Amino acid sequence: TAADRSVALKLILGGFADEETRARFRTEGHAVARLQHPNVVQVFEVGEHRGLPFFSLEFCGGGSLEARLKATPLPPAEAAHLVEILARAVHHAHERSIVHRDLKPGNVLLTEDGTPKVADFGLAKKMDETGGTQTAVVGSPPYMAPEQTSGKAKEIGPATDVYALGAILYECLTGRPPFKAATAWDTLKQVLNDDPVPPRRLQSKTPRDLDTICLKCLQKEPGRRYASAAALAEDLRRYE
Repeated sequence: TAADRSVALKLILGGFADEETRARFRTEGHAVARLQHPNVVQVFEVGEHRGLPFFSLEFCGGGSLEARLKATPLPPAEAAHLVEILARAVHHAHERSIVHRDLKPGNVLLTEDGTPKVADFGLAKKMDETGGTQTAVVGSPPYMAPEQTSGKAKEIGPATDVYALGAILYECLTGRPPFKAATAWDTLKQVLNDDPVPPRRLQSKTPRDLDTICLKCLQKEPGRRYASAAALAEDLRRYE
């Protein structure tokens, strides 16, 4: 109220405030607070209310990219420009040793004028964290890279986010993610074992170069993807 501006408030409901949830919440607050980029949702304040942590964030009144798409493809040039912007924001996070791990259309928010902002760093991982084996797979199956399905944190890095950016580009071009089965487990099996249908086969007006860029992001082996989110952004800029 002192700044006289609208903000978004994110908090934990009392019934769900177990230590794991609190830790994930703190991770998000600390991760986003380290990032100052015009296409990352900004955190204004981190605090507690009645013993429960909260933070206030930049309010994005345009909804999410997921709501905007509604299974409807974007024009190729618009899709390329959008993902270029996201890739530069993600590279900014990578330069500060933060991997998002849950990039998807639902975690891209839009301002009133349509500016995209990367949001929801609740699954973010610091690249200088030690590896170790996770007991649970984290992420959203249609946008998860194959290495995420292994449950081994040490295999996850910038290339994981590059894969997710490719999955977002795929959905922007075709109206659907590269893999989506009846269940989350079946989707994960597709991610591990199947090749995505080239976007041009689903949308014949997709330019060949953009098709190639998208499929390079979606390679099973991390080393065969773009070396960085910045390299992906540059290829998308050259395409435009």
